[in-house]
Amino acid sequence: MQSTKHLLHPDLQVMAEDRIISEINDEQLSIIRKTLDDLRPPLTDTKSFNVTRKEIFASQENGPEVRCLVYTPEKKQDISGSGYLHIHGGGYILGSPEGSDQQNVFLASKLGIVIISVDYRLAPEFPIPAPLDDCYAALAWFHENSEELGVDRSRIGIGGESAGGGLAAALAIKARDAGKYGICWQSLTYPMLDDRTGTTENPGDPLVGEFVWTREFNQYAWNCYLANAEKVAPQVPGRLEVFEDLPPTWMFTASLDLFRDENIYYAKKLMSAGVPCDLIVYPGACHAFQRVESSELAKRYREDFTISLKRGLSGKTS
Repeated sequence: MQSTKHLLHPDLQVMAEDRIISEINDEQLSIIRKTLDDLRPPLTDTKSFNVTRKEIFASQENGPEVRCLVYTPEKKQDISGSGYLHIHGGGYILGSPEGSDQQNVFLASKLGIVIISVDYRLAPEFPIPAPLDDCYAALAWFHENSEELGVDRSRIGIGGESAGGGLAAALAIKARDAGKYGICWQSLTYPMLDDRTGTTENPGDPLVGEFVWTREFNQYAWNCYLANAEKVAPQVPGRLEVFEDLPPTWMFTASLDLFRDENIYYAKKLMSAGVPCDLIVYPGACHAFQRVESSELAKRYREDFTISLKRGLSGKTS
């Protein structure tokens, strides 16, 4: 396959050489997890942002308690009283809420919102339904403790990046179908939605998937996540048939991301179902491009994401 390095934004050329993960398999997984933990920056000093961070445990009937980090701003802002349930990325097999600590401290401070970040169980040790059940338990805890948190139940949104975006999409479907806990908004950043992407039957555009998250990584991760489960929604949002009544959505993807076309397809299905949906595609960007924090596109993403989340949680979605 011809290299697509020349299509990367000049600020992101380092993404072509700086490969933290070169191979994923059962033998390498624990090593990769430790490597990522070692590379993770220390937790943010919340005092300088006027935010408090605490650990809580959400109970669930048919599973263990779910550890979450709760970020509470000390100062009120325009949309204080709103809540955001954040789900971290990592292909369903990697990551932790601590990896998104800097982002969540900033958002809680900037927007004045309460944020809960979920430490869901990871595959392959815990395949579906465990990760989605954990996220649903966190959503339930958010609603049931909203008064104490100073959050309006009608203004709780969800979101995440990559697999976190996939779980957010799955959670929106599960919550809609259960009809118990409302979700006012979902922010999906290059979400991992469809197990068919990267297979020999659906290899996709050859211009996507060269950097960071490849077809091989994707198929390994989906096999870990699904195990022997049926390949249907909500665990595979990309296989959803009924899109009506899902929450207003901000769909973000990138021109060189493996998930680009499944993201665009999902956004189009939402629009066809009458669901308000922003669709943003950054040219010259690849998966996890925000890692280059000083890049023009990373700065633009932070601004676009923050503005859209503020708009979504305030109810100004159309």
